[in-house]
Amino acid sequence: MAKNDMMVKIGTYAFLFGILIALLVGLYQAYTIETADVEAFFGTDTGGAVAWVLAIIGAIIGILAVMGKGTITAKETPGFLLASIALVVMGAVFQGWSGGLTPWLGSLLAGISMSLSIFVAPAVGILAIKAIWDMGKDV
Repeated sequence: MAKNDMMVKIGTYAFLFGILIALLVGLYQAYTIETADVEAFFGTDTGGAVAWVLAIIGAIIGILAVMGKGTITAKETPGFLLASIALVVMGAVFQGWSGGLTPWLGSLLAGISMSLSIFVAPAVGILAIKAIWDMGKDV
């Protein structure tokens, strides 16, 4: 197997693994938001470590995409950036909804969007820097 194929597989599996972990952690975060006797998951030491793992996986995905060996191609970068920015904004907006909506719905939206935002934010930052660099070097 060529090295390029291995890097693409690593990027694909990292992306799928990150999404799966972010969804599971988001569900647990929603549970901890709803139960008043437990501190919110991302406020604990374990939650902080999980957030770091999600961020590192997101950074790996962003670096692989910049190298042209990840799941996000140059053609898909603008769409990924736009969708990811919407996701990060959604994560910030839903934080205020955790107690206002019907039981569990606000917390579910807040928990999942927060963990997905932690996951995609490093990739967005890296790809945005590359996009700005590419636009600036053509001047």
